[in-house]
Formats: sequence, structure tokens, C-alpha cells
Amino acid sequence: GRPTTMTLDQIPADAIASVEIITNPSAKYDASGGGAGILNIVLKKNRKAGYNGNLRASIDSRARPGFGGDINIKQQKVNFFAAGMLGMRKTKSDVTTERTDYFSSSTAHALQTNNPLGKGVFAFGRLGMDYLINNRNTLTIGGNIVRGQFKSYDLLTSLNDTTYSSSTVHEISSRASNSVGNFRNYGATLSYKHNFAKAGKELTADVNYNYSKNDNESDNKQNQFTTSNAPKGLGLFQQTSGGGTTSFVTVQSDFVNPINDKKKIEMGVRAAFRNFTSFNDIINLFTDNAGQVFYGNEIYTNYKFNDAVYSAYTTYSQQFKKLTMQLGLRAESSQYEGNLVSKNQPFSTNYPISLFPSGFFTYKLTEKQDLQLNYSRKINRPNFFQLIPFLDLSDPLNISKGNPDLKPEFTNLMELSYQNQINKNHTLLTTFYFRNTNKLITRYQYRDVNPNPAIKDSATFTTYANANSSFTYGLEVTMKDKFISWWDLTANLNLYQTDLRAGNIPGSTNQSQFSWFGKINNSF
Repeated sequence: GRPTTMTLDQIPADAIASVEIITNPSAKYDASGGGAGILNIVLKKNRKAGYNGNLRASIDSRARPGFGGDINIKQQKVNFFAAGMLGMRKTKSDVTTERTDYFSSSTAHALQTNNPLGKGVFAFGRLGMDYLINNRNTLTIGGNIVRGQFKSYDLLTSLNDTTYSSSTVHEISSRASNSVGNFRNYGATLSYKHNFAKAGKELTADVNYNYSKNDNESDNKQNQFTTSNAPKGLGLFQQTSGGGTTSFVTVQSDFVNPINDKKKIEMGVRAAFRNFTSFNDIINLFTDNAGQVFYGNEIYTNYKFNDAVYSAYTTYSQQFKKLTMQLGLRAESSQYEGNLVSKNQPFSTNYPISLFPSGFFTYKLTEKQDLQLNYSRKINRPNFFQLIPFLDLSDPLNISKGNPDLKPEFTNLMELSYQNQINKNHTLLTTFYFRNTNKLITRYQYRDVNPNPAIKDSATFTTYANANSSFTYGLEVTMKDKFISWWDLTANLNLYQTDLRAGNIPGSTNQSQFSWFGKINNSF
């Protein structure tokens, strides 16, 4: 129930008790995410009396080992829990990219192949304590630490053919890269919970802190050759180093009051603060055929931002004979300030108050059938990858950069669902859904002057912009069947139409597309 700077691959699977999937969250939850839903990862916390724990070891299909363990001690008013693990990883990939560029007097074809190899190690530790002040009040303090290092090697080979009206020019280019990256994450939580005498009535308050730091270094060597393997043009030796920090602090309080067995009201407040810093340094050395440095340049980028989101919500639930409803309203105020320090380019985006209503209605047709109608409004604030304005030159043919002028997008979500529990072995779920997004954050490409002065041709840049709006509506049908005791089958079909209005972006037009996908999952 709290935001975190950790990613899923930084949380060991054996530390997770459950993963809750909330497809259309109510006003109780953050409005951010643009309607993508919420993954609520609940970590294990044992409360068995006495002393207990376990040790474990593992090895994966690439012969990388792992070790872990946890312990739980509960005596009278104190419940202490701790867990730790060390894991190693190895990844291998085969990548092929085909690309064609069309110019006024020529056509360029490129075939890129590479086989990146990565190795890593990471450690995870967590400990905490519940103090049961009395049978109505509990104080919890906890913390976690994650550290890891990943190394990668890659050799990218590109076969290039440029066809002119009178001839075709062939060339080969290669780019070898070695990189190492380190990350660490520290977190702490202080929570208080009060249970009232009335069943289900409770008050919680907590402070949550997360801090992440990362750094990386990479050496890249790029050369071009003719088809006879003779050197062509200047070689490039590129050294990059980067890193950054992220701190996340949330303060919140929630109150739940079941008025009676058919009515319930919930309310809460939250303040979330995030500070982010990043640096990216690139040194380019251009060499002649003998390996001597011909000339060089340096690019330094130092970037930071901070944002704050203040929110309050109220939800009201009531159950009638066949109808259950929940109405909610969330108010959020956000402010965002960023600065490209290396060029002294500050910018800011502020939204004094934005309202996010939600409504959920379930009508019970029969004991086995029900209808549900729900609506919510969401916001998707641009992330730092979309905002950071420095160039990513890791692939010279596909240069990318962020857009610090991006605005948040607002989404209206609506679903109408019909569920039929046909019998204990067969269930049908049909959902009609509609989504409208304004100021849609979208990727787009354009051509501009190549940042590499040794290359006279232009380059293609990928960046982000706010399109006017988009509309998506569709139908999803899911069937779950148990034909015999040892066989479960789940079938899913999704049909949807998307209308994108992006004519406001230079070089873009409005587009429409119908899409579908199907999925069948068998469990034996």
C-alpha cells in the first residue's frame, strides 16, 4: 500500500506473501498511473509464537546459485522478524534489427545483430518489529536494504548498404561495449495502528522512506570497414559514466468506519515527496587507422528534479438488497520542478487542485450472475526517462532523448462487466470498456543534425510529446473451465478500437487502429 523506488526484479520471490492486482483502483488509491492499475506487493511477516525460521538454497538454469533465510521471534508484546538473501544472475540474448531509411536520392539498408551477455549479483535484507502496546494499539518499525552489481558485454555488428541511382555502397560497422552498474536501495517504515472497540473500525498512520542510488560506467569502441575489412573513416572510442539518486518520502493516515453492516466510510490524507538527481558524462575520442587520437569532444549532463503530491480522499460504501455501491472522491495537488544543471535550464509544472472521482456499482441478477459498472479518473505524470533531455547515443542509428516540457495526461476509465458463475466448473466474465486520455504522452520520431561531427548525414531521434487525445473502447471475454479434476483451461479474447488524435505533433497525423489478441492457458 505504499510507493517504493524498488523494482520487481529487486524483490526476491520468496520474500513475497502475495501480489494483489487492482485493475481499476478507487479514489482510496493514488490517481497516478494513467489507469494502468496497481500491483500491491505484500511481503511476508510471520507472527507465529516462539522461535521459528528457515534456510534455503537455489540454483537456476544458467548455474547461478542463491542463498537465503528468515527468522521470526514472538514473545509477549514483541514480534521480531528478519530475512535476507544473496542471488546471482546471468542473461544471454540474441537480437536482430532490420532498418531501412528512404532519402530523396538514395535508400539505406542496415542489418544489426548482437548477443549481449550479462552477469549480476544482488543481496536483499529486511528486518522489523511489531510492538503490541495493548490489544488495540500496535507500533511497527521496519527497514530493508538491497545492493547489486551487473556487468554486461556486447558486440553489435551492422551490415549497411546504401543504394544510389548509379551504384551501391557496402560497409560493415562494429561496436564493442563493456559496462558495469551498481545499485543500492534503503527503506524504512514507521507505522501505528489503532483498533477501536467497534469491529472493523480502525485508524492507521505511517511514515515511509525510500532511497536509491545507482552508478554505471561503460567503454564503447566503434569502427567501420569496407567489405574487404579495410578500415573506413574514423574510429570512435567512447567512455560514459553516469548515475543518480532517488529519495521518496510518504506520510499518510487512513480511517475506516463501518457505520453498520451495510454502510462504510473511509477517508485519508497523504503527502509524497520525491527528489531525483542524475548525471551522464560522455567522452568521445576519434581515432585514425593507426589508432592515434584525431580529435575528441566531451558531453556533460547534470540533471535533477523534485516533486510533491498532496492528496486527500473519501469513499462511501452501501449495500442494498441486490445493489452494492461505492462512491469516492480524491483531490490531489502536485508540483514539479526540474533543472538541467549543466545548461542552467530550469522548468516547472504545477497543478493546484485536480479532482479524481470514482464510482463502483454491482447489481446481483441471480445467485450466480451479476453486473458491475465502474468509473474512475486517473493521471499519468511523465517519468524521469521521458523528461531527461540528454541524448542516449548507445545506438548511433537510434538516438533518443526526453522532453522536459511534457505535461501529465488525464484518463477517464469506464467498465461494464457481466459475470456468470455457470456452475462450480465453468465461469464467464464479459467486459465492455472505454478509455479517454487527454494530453496523451506518446513517442515520436524526427530527423535532425547528427550530434556526431564525424557523420555528415542527419540522424533519427526518438522522443516524447503530448498528443491531443486518444479514445479506446473494446470487449474482453474470459472463460474459465474445469473439464475434469486435473485440467483447468482459461481462454481470453480481447477486441478493441483505438483512435489517436496526434495531429498537433509536427509530422504526425490522427490515426485509428483495430486490434485483437487471444490467449489460452492450460493447467494440469
